Amino acid sequence: MKLNCMSKLISFSLQNPRKNYTLFNSIRPSSSSSSPSWSNSLHDRIKVIRDPKASVLPVLEEWVSEGQAVEKQQLQSLVRLLKDFRRFHHALEISQWMTDRRYFDLSPSDAAARLNLIHRVHGLKHAENYFNNLSKSLKSLNAYGALLCIYVQERSVEKAEATMQKMKKMGMAKTSFPYNMLINLYSQNGQYEKINILMQEMEENGIPIDKYTLRNRMMAYIAASDMPGMEAILNRMEEDPNLIVDWKIYSMAANGYLKVGLTEKAISMLKMLEGLMPLQGKKSVEFLLTLYASTGNKEELYRVWDTYKPSNEPVDVPYGCMISSLAKLDDIEGAEGIFEEWESQCKIYDFRVLNRLLVAYCKRGLFDKAESVVNKAVEGRIPYASTWNVLAIGYTEKQQMPKAVEMLKKALSVGRRGWVPHSPTLTACLDYLEGQGDIEGIEEIIRLLKNLGPLSEDLYHRLLRASVAAGKSVAIILDQMKVDGFTADEEAYKVIETSLS
Repeated sequence: MKLNCMSKLISFSLQNPRKNYTLFNSIRPSSSSSSPSWSNSLHDRIKVIRDPKASVLPVLEEWVSEGQAVEKQQLQSLVRLLKDFRRFHHALEISQWMTDRRYFDLSPSDAAARLNLIHRVHGLKHAENYFNNLSKSLKSLNAYGALLCIYVQERSVEKAEATMQKMKKMGMAKTSFPYNMLINLYSQNGQYEKINILMQEMEENGIPIDKYTLRNRMMAYIAASDMPGMEAILNRMEEDPNLIVDWKIYSMAANGYLKVGLTEKAISMLKMLEGLMPLQGKKSVEFLLTLYASTGNKEELYRVWDTYKPSNEPVDVPYGCMISSLAKLDDIEGAEGIFEEWESQCKIYDFRVLNRLLVAYCKRGLFDKAESVVNKAVEGRIPYASTWNVLAIGYTEKQQMPKAVEMLKKALSVGRRGWVPHSPTLTACLDYLEGQGDIEGIEEIIRLLKNLGPLSEDLYHRLLRASVAAGKSVAIILDQMKVDGFTADEEAYKVIETSLS
């Protein structure tokens, strides 16, 4: 299980950045007569910086130079929410600017958040150095918890255990949180015998076992295909009045039964889950559809769809999920029917729903159907780059390279800046063109890529190689490499020499 430290491990919730979007957009500067309109807020100025390598510090300094007010709570909110959007570099810059430039005091929670961000951006060694240099007042439960979380993410058992011992010595291990972290780590590393020791220690010390403890223990049993152990967790949850019956544990149990081929028991768990989980949102419907598709039971899948599908309007995500679920069960006609239902009612055409059907077509080599439905969909509409990209991937996997190149070019021609094609497909198409000696084709693809963002050094080397093979001058290419920050180093000249030989 890949962990997202603090925001996911501590809460164990399924964070959705979109869920935080309203709050993210609610961060406004303090009202004053000189404040610009909301359309030109500090949040808006930072939001448009999509390049993770670009600094947000000039934006912050410009904001202050205009006389705009900046409050600590506002900056803390930006740090927290940029982190949720996985913009770790920008979040760290704001965290450091908050104390270094604005001279706001660093709280223990601020220090813990910064520790996590330093690990994300600069790695373990820098994070450890930062923690070691924290003042005694900032080495709080928050900081130790963040450090423990980092070691769990790094799967460093020895360091995690040492940190836990320090927390025990300082009286910081009085809740289930640090125990849950270690249980999770032991589960990942297959050290299941240590989990029982920890849970026994929790009971002896009066530390309540919560649903997160049970989830982690359940994961360990599932990983070991230990069905009696898994069922013991279910029984404990249902019999202990101090434990809240957790629908997520039923979903884990369903997956555990499916892993060992006990489909009927898995379905019984899903029925229990249906009665417990919140089914108001599109995410919960998508989750349930995916689980039922895994059972291979088409009738149950359709029952769930008829029961929980959006009734007021054709919400894109559940429809797309149902199409993929039916395709997984090899019910292409059913998937087509769901797509047609959505397409006939949708108010805004979301090509991501179409993409789900295209993936199903391409896997089965039904390219005529795929191109037909795309050609119909693009009439009067601009498709997403990902739509053509799905076809490019499909043609590449079936070794139909001329068509793959054609679809890749279409994808690149409508892609927005920052969008990148499927890397293996791009490589396969360029390899094909190079093998065909089609320098014009390579140049066209690289020109289209250049419109979407800076080229990689590998692409420049490929362009050098193709240009030399075609007898063209490489001076312009070498100059452009310098503009993009690549030196015409020994490797570049080696590419040229190899092509000439």
